[in-house]
Amino acid sequence: MLPCAATETFDALGVIHWSERARQLLRATGEKSRPRIPEARDLLSPQELQIAQMAAEGLSNREIGQKLYLSHRTISSHLYRVFPKLGITSRTELRHALDRTIPGRATASAPSHGTA
Repeated sequence: MLPCAATETFDALGVIHWSERARQLLRATGEKSRPRIPEARDLLSPQELQIAQMAAEGLSNREIGQKLYLSHRTISSHLYRVFPKLGITSRTELRHALDRTIPGRATASAPSHGTA
């Protein structure tokens, strides 16, 4: 496996300790590697990520709160902390920000709530 392929593989698997170790070893030998770009799962707590994904799907704070047994104010507080971490300022930017930062996340249109 090529050195840079190893760091990319470790990054994709989410084993950050190993990817950072591989980068250190590459630097020690004089090789260069691309820096790791933090993803949403690195920037957000698991609960923040779950709430952000639900909000990106179009659920309201009250709907998210009901599903997670939290108050809508708690949901609002989590989203208030999520926006600066993802570099966004509005709820409408959330889906794009998550698509951009989570590899393999398919961009899909909002689910239809109508009947067939």
